[in-house]
Amino acid sequence: MKRAVVMGGSYAGLFAARVLSDHAEDVVVVEPDVPGPDGLGRHTPQRHQLHALLSMGHIQLERWFPGITDDLVEGGALLGEGDDVRFYLDGRLKAPVAGARMLGATRPFLENHLRRRVEGLANVRFHRARATDLVLRDGRAAGVATATPDDGPGEVLDADFVVDAMGRNSPLEDWLVRHGWDGAPVDRMRIDLGYATALFRRGDELGSTVVAHSSPGPTSGYLPTVTEPGALVAVEGDRWSVVLAGYADHRPGPDPDEFLRRMRRCVAPLRTVADASPMIGDVRTYRFVESRRRVHTRLDRFPGGLAVVGDALAAVNPVYGQGLTLAALAANALGAHLRSTPSPRGPARGYFRLVEAVVEAAWRLSTAADLAQPHVTGPYPRGHRAQKWVADRLTEASVLDSVVNTRYMGVVNMELPPKALTDVRLLARAARVLISG
Repeated sequence: MKRAVVMGGSYAGLFAARVLSDHAEDVVVVEPDVPGPDGLGRHTPQRHQLHALLSMGHIQLERWFPGITDDLVEGGALLGEGDDVRFYLDGRLKAPVAGARMLGATRPFLENHLRRRVEGLANVRFHRARATDLVLRDGRAAGVATATPDDGPGEVLDADFVVDAMGRNSPLEDWLVRHGWDGAPVDRMRIDLGYATALFRRGDELGSTVVAHSSPGPTSGYLPTVTEPGALVAVEGDRWSVVLAGYADHRPGPDPDEFLRRMRRCVAPLRTVADASPMIGDVRTYRFVESRRRVHTRLDRFPGGLAVVGDALAAVNPVYGQGLTLAALAANALGAHLRSTPSPRGPARGYFRLVEAVVEAAWRLSTAADLAQPHVTGPYPRGHRAQKWVADRLTEASVLDSVVNTRYMGVVNMELPPKALTDVRLLARAARVLISG
């Protein structure tokens, strides 16, 4: 194809641009937001929050940007392996996972490295503008209308293929409806989550620890009975990035004293940082009201030459860390679709079938966990009670047994599909672990 246009230049858009660079003579990334020296921009307020890169996301990062892990580590990121990565459940350290490996870096740092890689591609260019509409012609997306970042007159970019990477508040559906197309059906689950991130000066208080993640066990109302949910990651600049989360009335606020009090109710690594490390800057909060996914395969008709990636496609509860990995896997699905040599002018049904299978796995995991919260009222899938009972037993066994936890974390890290937890041999092993307990 001659030209592809990506609407949005954050993480999902950068991945999409990299994939499209293998298939288009000219790739234009339309992005109004220019990140400042701190890597933050005006239009992505969640960028300053702690973002986890699951192991499958790390695999895809290296696949599409070979050698980037070494570049990140050289720039100050940390690579945690083995005992450097610790997961806790209800205050208890979970059994070790064979081959555990996680990258410690802030999202702005990671995204800036991706942007530099994409900017270095000969057939990719960035256009500082705001996408304002699709140009639709003969049943397909034929271009993108733009305005300047301050809403001045822009131009129309002709395109053979268009990708929406404008995030969960993307106006694409409104544009399509205005042009006489149906909007994609939306699945929703209201969760009323709040989370907050703060940075701390990092010394040797935790030795070689790179990641420590704390999940609560059974809850009473909205309050954890044993420990607060939260996580810390060693990041560039000799800092700790610490995030705390809570639902409904237990959402964390911006008060630093409250933040420290909650850290001291968490697991040992977070308590240690609260006591030994000075906080840097402010506590930054963010509210996530609902998980949402658009299901394009339910549509009878959809414009040709158009795909949707990232949060514009699906945004699930961020406490499970799936967002960056979903963005990478969507780009991977886009690459697979384009390698199958479809006509770029036809509907990208092959892409949506591939990517929605990935989204379905993430959706099942996150919503099943969210339904355990007393304020989340559904919708409940068929067999939810039985599935929850089994999932709770597997979770308990994963604290005690490395084999169970390795499979369990393989699913959490999106390396394995959820059905991997239904294997009869795994369930039998979990039962033996709990009985011998």
